[in-house]
Amino acid sequence: MLKVPPAPEYPPEEGRYLRGNDYSPVAVVVILIHDQEKIPPDIEHLVRVGVESGAALSGTLQTENIGIEKIVCNIVANTNIRYIVLCGPESPGHASGEALKALVQNGVDQNKRIVGASAPTPYLFNLPSEFIERFRKQIRVIDLLNEGDPELIKRAVWACYQERPTEFRGYSLFDPGAYPEEPLLGKITWRVTQPQREPKDEAERRQREKLRELMARLKRAASKKST
Repeated sequence: MLKVPPAPEYPPEEGRYLRGNDYSPVAVVVILIHDQEKIPPDIEHLVRVGVESGAALSGTLQTENIGIEKIVCNIVANTNIRYIVLCGPESPGHASGEALKALVQNGVDQNKRIVGASAPTPYLFNLPSEFIERFRKQIRVIDLLNEGDPELIKRAVWACYQERPTEFRGYSLFDPGAYPEEPLLGKITWRVTQPQREPKDEAERRQREKLRELMARLKRAASKKST
């Protein structure tokens, strides 16, 4: 099967993850519902299990926007990665696991909102559309959401490595080799850190622009009066 080197400077985005075998067909994503200084040992253990079992990357996902954007950037930079093992307890506030699954299944709408996601702000403003579409074509999600048995994670990663189709939890898994296009290298572009404050559609965007123009005119008028 074809394996290729990842893009230079892979993985481009920093985050709470460990880097393993660059030629592995699988990454492990563990949902995180705690602040960084309060991450429980069992979550840290799952991340280690992922990379020790042979994952290319193994780390945590906390938010349904920037967190997913970083995952997308890192995975499309390594076309050997064809699966995501998604595990850990779902976040009741962010619903980030559901959002990741919805992204792969449904994509985003014209406003960069993940279609079908119930999360509060599932907007991927920082990603080019090319990265989103490549991610969806390249990746298949193995859904172990709300599960955290280390042995189960090991078996999932193992199944992804097999040369012949291997049954795992209703999935037929094997290593198909690298995705047959060049890796995409890039970081998130806009650095929108508060997507809930961004316009959600064109009407809201136009309204905001009108408000900015009005404020600019008032500022110029006040400046003329003061002189």
